[in-house]
Amino acid sequence: MKTDSEILSVNGVAIDAQAIALELPAHDGEADPGHAARRALVVRELLAQRARAKGLLAQGADIDDDVIDQLLDMECPTPEPTDEECLRYFSANTARFRSPDLVHARHILFALTDGVAMSLLRAQAEQALQDLRSHPDRFDEMARTLSNCPSGQLGGNLGQLSRGETLPEFDAALFEAPRRGLLPDLVRTRHGFHIVLVERRIEGGPLPFDAVRARIARYLSEHVRQKSIQQYLNLLISSAELEGIDLNARPGLLQQ
Repeated sequence: MKTDSEILSVNGVAIDAQAIALELPAHDGEADPGHAARRALVVRELLAQRARAKGLLAQGADIDDDVIDQLLDMECPTPEPTDEECLRYFSANTARFRSPDLVHARHILFALTDGVAMSLLRAQAEQALQDLRSHPDRFDEMARTLSNCPSGQLGGNLGQLSRGETLPEFDAALFEAPRRGLLPDLVRTRHGFHIVLVERRIEGGPLPFDAVRARIARYLSEHVRQKSIQQYLNLLISSAELEGIDLNARPGLLQQ
């Protein structure tokens, strides 16, 4: 096969420059957008030719994603993973299958706003934190009167949170602090300064196999399917007469 050139054809079917130009914007982020656009068009044409041969696509009709899915389902059947395969994967990856750590927390937000000096805002937050150290029973009251967050009307109640639900700095304060109760320091985020009260911690734990069996089966099935499709596309390419591109069974051919 030749390297990329102006002429592009797939088993004698020409792909014109206009089609390549229209495809090009979809590959702007790739290392070689021109080659990526040609590759995508070649793969699509190969699938269209195969779909016509299988009676899934009329002559002259353009292939769409539904027809591609039908063709791949027909040509690349994926067996369901067995219980033994799922259990083997589960046993080798137990760390992935845990219930999340949870915290129940409240906060008081001193929000950054235009016209308010950060030093003054910090001083106000520090004073409130100092007051709460002496009178922790006033958290609800102070949240309602001081917090710039809508949760203030609920006494600062944020409910139950898992990792990743909040801003990274707030997340770290919630889950990396080894204690319950009022956190000793203010938490700084892009929103401002937070006083944080951790009311309860629930440590995550391992999930039983039955609870994750369906998820594992979907993962294994999709992994096998993607590998099968890649092999199928490589087979179509290796048996095709291509002009204007050198694919050489490169990885990533499935990126249409």
